[in-house]
Amino acid sequence: MLQIQDVVVSFDVLKEKFLCDLSACHGACCIEGDAGAPLELDEIEKIEEVLPLIWEELSPEAQAIIDKQGVAYVDQEGDLVTSIVNGKDCVFTCHDDRGCCYCAIEKACREGKTDFLKPVSCHLYPIRVKDFGEFKGVNYHRWDVCKAAMLLGQKENLPVYKFLKEPLIRKFGADWYAELETSVEELKKQNYLNV
Repeated sequence: MLQIQDVVVSFDVLKEKFLCDLSACHGACCIEGDAGAPLELDEIEKIEEVLPLIWEELSPEAQAIIDKQGVAYVDQEGDLVTSIVNGKDCVFTCHDDRGCCYCAIEKACREGKTDFLKPVSCHLYPIRVKDFGEFKGVNYHRWDVCKAAMLLGQKENLPVYKFLKEPLIRKFGADWYAELETSVEELKKQNYLNV
C-alpha cells in the first residue's frame, strides 16, 4: 500500500496493466453486474440536470425505472448507485449500431450539451474508491468482463494508474496525482515496485 495524503493506494493500481478494449468487450461493464455504478451524493443533482437532455436516448425500460424510483437507489451494501434495468443494465446505457454500449450522459457531454462527463466511479473504473472516514482506499477491481482490457494493457505496458490519469486527477486533484507519480518513481528506484 502507498499513502498519498489521506488516500491509501493498493499496489495493484500501480503494478497491474489495463487499457479498455471496447471492440472486444462492447462496454460490458455498463450492462453486467448486480448493482448500478456507485454515486457521490452531489452527482444525483448533476444527473437530474442532464436527464432532459438524454431522455430520448434512453430505452423505454430505463425511462420507466427512472419514473418509478429515480436515477439512483441504495443497494444491498448500503451504497448509493445508479438505477438499473432487469437487475443489471445501467439506466443510462445505450447502444450504437455496432452493438457497443455507451453512456448517454457521456455522449451528451462530448456533444457539448453538459459539462458533467459521467459519474466519477464510471470514469475511474477499474478503480474503486472506498471512503473509510479519515482516509480513502483506492483499489483495483478485477472483473472477467475486462479480460481483453487486461491483455491490451499488458501488450501496451500501461499500468492502471497511468490509464486512469484523467479520472484520478478529477477525483483527487493534479497535485495529488503528481505526488503519486513521484512516489511510484521512488518505489521503482528502491526496487519495491517493478512496473
